[in-house]
Amino acid sequence: MRARPLMSCISTRTALCSRQTTRLLTSAVRHDPLPSIAPKININIKHIRQNPDLHAKNCTDRNYRNQAQYPFEIVKYFEQWQSLQRNGRALREKNNKIRTKLSHAKTFSGRDVEDESAPQDRASILEEARELKAKLLEFEIEEEALVAELERLAAELPNLTSDETPIGKDASIVGYINEHPQPESSTSDKIWRNHVHIGTELDLLDFAAAATTSGWGWYYLKNEAALLEQALVQYALSIAIKHGFTVMSPPSMVYSHIAAACGFHPRDQNDEQQTYAIQQPTRDLEKLKPEHILAATAEIPFAGLKADTVLDESSLPLRIIGPSRCYRAEAGARGLDTKGLYRVHEFTKVEMFGWTLPNKDSANELFITMLAIQTEILRSLHLHCRILEMPTADLGASACRKQDIETFFPSRRARNDGWGEVTSTSLCTDYQTRRLNTRVRVGTGAKGTLQGDLEYPFTVNGTAVAVPRVVAALLENGWDEREGCVRVPEVLWPWMHGVQVIRKRR
Repeated sequence: MRARPLMSCISTRTALCSRQTTRLLTSAVRHDPLPSIAPKININIKHIRQNPDLHAKNCTDRNYRNQAQYPFEIVKYFEQWQSLQRNGRALREKNNKIRTKLSHAKTFSGRDVEDESAPQDRASILEEARELKAKLLEFEIEEEALVAELERLAAELPNLTSDETPIGKDASIVGYINEHPQPESSTSDKIWRNHVHIGTELDLLDFAAAATTSGWGWYYLKNEAALLEQALVQYALSIAIKHGFTVMSPPSMVYSHIAAACGFHPRDQNDEQQTYAIQQPTRDLEKLKPEHILAATAEIPFAGLKADTVLDESSLPLRIIGPSRCYRAEAGARGLDTKGLYRVHEFTKVEMFGWTLPNKDSANELFITMLAIQTEILRSLHLHCRILEMPTADLGASACRKQDIETFFPSRRARNDGWGEVTSTSLCTDYQTRRLNTRVRVGTGAKGTLQGDLEYPFTVNGTAVAVPRVVAALLENGWDEREGCVRVPEVLWPWMHGVQVIRKRR
């Protein structure tokens, strides 16, 4: 069941359509139909039809209230589509009989054919054929509209949720990394400073100049802070390479339909802007050229790397990692929780991404590997962290399971006891590959003979290091009030050009 390009049936022919079909066509246009170059989407609509209550509850659990009725609408529209199929089949059978009659009617030369047992005027047969053709055209338009709406509704549903995921809004603590630097704050005489103060004191950060240049939510990393950024990138890459990851630099601009296929939409469930769209010239809008956006994470271009591709089973798991600039429109309201480097519009992040065989065991293995890499990096940076199994309300559209790692920020002690997210790992099953038409032929023979079926591989993604937040954590946790300096973790020394301690410039 696949709709033809939607715009092909939006024409003067829609005058033939029913009121419902016109509404469906209008709805599809309003929701921006996919461009012709977009990968073919193949959602498992059968599973939704057979389990509408499961998918509806999943939407409610994950705070996708607007989509909670979609599974039941899918059931309703599918039944209508089946009815159209039956009626259309009857019309086509009748049309075939009429074509047979025409072949047995008098020829244009006036000669009779052998079968004259039921003579009929050719003009009346032709008129009946024209009426049937118009009815069949109406049926085809209605079928296309129903299929397009079914696919649209199915594509907007979030992934089903893992059994490991807590239901609701509260995460569960899985474990800790390193000892807490201040287990009993009330008895400690240690003086803490926030990273904005430290960065200004040591000439590492400049928010005022960035506000003039770009606005609130941007920043300059200067001197040793800029070196820290590069050191963190190189250190994260070195750890992942040891675990078999291949390094890649992705593009920062992607098509909006590729981002949507990965679960990233221009606005979130609260209708707040999420991404930056690139303004199109009028001539591109007139030609209906696809829209570009700035990638919110390298997960998007990495996932798109294998769009419309059939992977070799022997190549899985396929693991890549790379640094990129990330762009987020939703930097948050101004206040304590978003001050400084914690929540910004543009930043460097090192992202891990992988494709696995389409089963939970293979995906979980890569999921655990990514968590191990994150743990190794944060432990060696001497940051105190906790690992969380994130709840349903915190999952994005694509993830069936997500674990975050939060580190201790002394400046955030008044909010959430100082904890702040620095990494995230998500298992997305086949949500992204079904929307990007990424497949794997399972059971391919040793010599490349095609023996197996095409299936959709699972994807996993995880943050190796989100640079600004880790820089902020290193400044705050590494600050020495007595000496007025910040000590750099030893693992970063090879990329710090001899800097082991960051001091105030004279």
